[in-house]
This record gives sequence, C-alpha cells and structure tokens, in this order.
Amino acid sequence: MFLFYLLVNMSDKSDLSEVEESDRSKLIKTNTKEKVLFPQSFATYFPRVLRQVHTGLSLSHEALNIMDSFVDDMFERIAEEAGCLTRSSKRCTIMSEDIQTAVCLLLPGEIGSYAMSEATKLVIRYNTHR
Repeated sequence: MFLFYLLVNMSDKSDLSEVEESDRSKLIKTNTKEKVLFPQSFATYFPRVLRQVHTGLSLSHEALNIMDSFVDDMFERIAEEAGCLTRSSKRCTIMSEDIQTAVCLLLPGEIGSYAMSEATKLVIRYNTHR
C-alpha cells in the first residue's frame, strides 16, 4: 500500500527530514487507493441551463458563486428535512415522498407547487424508463 504525505505550507523543504517536529503535526497521511473527494460544484451546469433558456446571456464568476452556494444550501436543507421525515416515520431509507414533502415544507407558495409538479413529472419519467 503506497502512502504519500502532503505538507501544508512546505514551501522550500524538499525532504521530510528537514521538517521540524511542530510542522509534522500538519502532515496529512493519505492512501492513494482511496477515492479523493473534491468539493462538488453545480457551477458547470448553470451556463448550460442558461443557454437553453436565454441564448447569448452569460453569468459572471460572482453570480456563479452565489448560485452555487444557493443550490448547495437548498440541497442541504431539503436533505436534512427529508432525513427528519424519514426518521419520524421510523424508516431507514429516504424515499421520493419524503423529498417531495420536504420541498413542500421548505419552498413557499407558487414556487413550491411548481417544484412539486416538475418533480412529479420527473419521477414518473424515471420510473417508466427504469
């Protein structure tokens, strides 16, 4: 099993023997066979969707970051609420009904009903092509 070491702020030190004892606490031991998880970003999808809806428009980098943080936040809220609903019904698996109920609880008014109708269409399409 091959292990490699990554040192935070190891700028000009080429060998581990040159690293001081206090800096050794900053070493991170990593297994190369483990899957490295990168931070997930939805920023690659926003220009694609925008191109389908409004051709010729683009988003700035700051707007992409804002949209990405918004989608991440909503995803976390929906997943947390669906998990609570699953636990309250004494199940171990989040089902599509839990996610739909969580969306109804979190999104107010017309946007919630629109999200519900779109999600219902997509779930039906998924189940027919499965």
